[in-house]
Amino acid sequence: MRLQIEDTLARLLQQEDTDGDKKITVEDQGPRKFVVRSTSGNERTLEGTYHLSNLLQELVIARNRGQVEMDLDWNRIDEPPADRINRMIRDYYWPGLTRTMDESGLGNLILDTKNDSLVSDRLRVYVPFEDEKALNYYKGLTDRFPIDVIQLPQEISPEYVRSINSEPGILSLALVESEEEISGVPFVVPGGRFNEMYGWDSYFESIGLNLDGRVDLTRAMADNFQYQIEHYGKILNANRSYYLTRTQPPFYSSQIKEVYEQTKDKSWLRNHLITAIKEYETVWMIPGKRLTDIGLNRFLAEGLGITPEAEEGHYDVVLRPYAKGAGMNLETFIQAYSSGALVNPQLDRYFVHDRTVRESGHDTSYRIEGRCADLVLVELNAMLYKYEMDFAELIKEVFDESFLCNGRNYNSSYWEEKAAKRKELVDQFLWNEDEGMYLDYDLDQGKQVPFVSATSLVPLWCGMAGEEQAQALIRSVLPKLKEKGGVASCDAGSRGDISADRPQRQWDYPNGWAPHQMMIWQGLFRYGYKKEAREIIYRWLFMITRNAVDYNGTIPEKYDVVAATHKVFAEYGNVGTEFEYITQEGFGWMNASFQLGYHLLDEIDRENLNQLIAPEELF
Repeated sequence: MRLQIEDTLARLLQQEDTDGDKKITVEDQGPRKFVVRSTSGNERTLEGTYHLSNLLQELVIARNRGQVEMDLDWNRIDEPPADRINRMIRDYYWPGLTRTMDESGLGNLILDTKNDSLVSDRLRVYVPFEDEKALNYYKGLTDRFPIDVIQLPQEISPEYVRSINSEPGILSLALVESEEEISGVPFVVPGGRFNEMYGWDSYFESIGLNLDGRVDLTRAMADNFQYQIEHYGKILNANRSYYLTRTQPPFYSSQIKEVYEQTKDKSWLRNHLITAIKEYETVWMIPGKRLTDIGLNRFLAEGLGITPEAEEGHYDVVLRPYAKGAGMNLETFIQAYSSGALVNPQLDRYFVHDRTVRESGHDTSYRIEGRCADLVLVELNAMLYKYEMDFAELIKEVFDESFLCNGRNYNSSYWEEKAAKRKELVDQFLWNEDEGMYLDYDLDQGKQVPFVSATSLVPLWCGMAGEEQAQALIRSVLPKLKEKGGVASCDAGSRGDISADRPQRQWDYPNGWAPHQMMIWQGLFRYGYKKEAREIIYRWLFMITRNAVDYNGTIPEKYDVVAATHKVFAEYGNVGTEFEYITQEGFGWMNASFQLGYHLLDEIDRENLNQLIAPEELF
C-alpha cells in the first residue's frame, strides 16, 4: 500500500494527537481509529494506540530517509510489541546513539545542550599533553568548526581542573589513522543530554551490543577506555573536562573478556589486559586513596569546589547557610568558593562526598549521600573481585599461566589469592549473618550501614557469595526489593520518609535501574535460581513493553518499578521521554537491559510478553 507521507502524517496527527506533543499515546483523546488511504485510493482502517503510534513512527522513519512516498509494510504496523522493541533497538537505536570525535562527529558535540552555558559559541576540545596526533588533527579542523583546541598540562591536578571549570569542554578520545584519513574510534552514548562517553554506562551498553552483533562497537569502546587510562590516568566518569578527577564503577576486565570471547583476538586481549592491570593497581590499589586501611576499597573522587555539571540551583539549599555565615549573597559566595578565593574546609568535605557519590554512579541516593567517601561499598568490592578473578581466568586459560606485565610475570594463583583475601575481608566487614545480606561499611563509624539495597545482590553477579550466603540473599533481600516492574534500588524503609526538606533521590525506592537488574539476573542464573530470575526479568520487560505500547515507543532512562511506569518524579527528570514523533535512541543501558532480558527469556515467555500478559497472571 503506497502512501503519500506528509498528507498521511498531517491527517494522523490532527485526528489522534489531541495534546499536541507530536506523539500518539494513551493520554490522547482521539477516536483511536484512523483510515489509511493509499495514493491509488485504497483504504484500510487502523485501530488502537499501539498500531497508530507504529504508523506514526514508520511514516517518520521514511520521511527521515528523504522519502516523499512509501510502501507501507503492514508487518511493521502489526509487529508484536516485544519483537518490535528488540528490532528497533538493534537496527535503529544503537546507530542513533553512536558517536565519533572526529570531523564527521563534531557536529553532534557542538550542538550538545551542555554548550549552552559556554561564554562563547565555540566548543573547547581538550587534548592530552603527549597526544601530538590529536592536537594537530583538531587544530586542523578549527577553520571548519567553531572549536578551540587546548593542550592539557603534563600533570593534571585538582587545582588545574578547578581553574578550567569556568571553561568546560570535551576531552579527546582515541583516533585511528589509515592511509586515507584520521577517524575517531566510535563510542555509544547513553542518550539525550548524555552526549559523551560514560564509564559504566558503556559497559552495560556493550552487553546489548554484543547480543546484537555489534562487538565492533564494544571493542571500540574498550579501545577508548584504554586511551583514557593511558592519557587521563583512569576510566573517566565521562569525557568532559570537569570529570578529569573522577572515575566510575570498574567493568573494564568484564568488557575486554567479553570482547575476546567473540573475537578470539589474543594480541588485542594481551594489550588490554596490561592496561587493565595498570588501572587496577594505579586507580584502585593505592593505599590511603581508594584502598582503605581495612584492605577493602571505596570510591574517592578528587576535585575542588562546586561540581560544574550540576543543574543551576542544585546546591543552593546547602550553600545558603554558608553564604549567610560569610556575610555574602549567594551568587558572590558561589563565585568566591568556586574560584578558590574563599576557603571553607567543612564545605570542602561536603563536596568530597558529593563528587564521590557521582563517581560511584549512584547519584544520588540516601544510602551514600553525605558519607560516600567514608563507605566501603558492597558493589565496588564485588566488581574488584570480578577483576581479580577475570585476571586469573584469562592468564590461566588464554596465556598458559604466564603473563608479563610492566616487568612482572603474573600467574593465575597470584590473582586467585587476591580474590580469596578480598572475599575473606568482605565476609568479615560487609556480610551480616543475622540479616542474611551484605551491607556497606562506614569507616568513620566503624560499623555496617543498615540499608537494604539492590547492591547487596551484586556479589551473586561476580560469584563472590558462598552457597549459603546466596540462599540467604534470595530469602532475605530479593523479596524486599521485588516489585511490580522488577527490582527496586532499595526498600521503602531504608529510603525513609520523603518531604520538602528531604526530597526523593533518583537511585532510591520506588525507582529501578537497568544495571542493577542486569547484574542481579546474571547472578541468579550463576547460582541456579532460574525461576526467580525468570520472574524478575519478565516483570522488567513487561513494564518496558507496556510503557512503550502506551507511550509511542518510549524507552527512558529509569522507571518507577512500584507503579511500573516511566513517569518518575525525582531529580533530573527522565532522559528519553522528550522527543517528537519517534525516539531515535531509546536510552543506552535500558536498551541493553531489554536485549539481555529478551535473550534470557524462553520462547513461551517472549510470546506472553508479545501478548502483553501481565506478570500477575503468570507468577
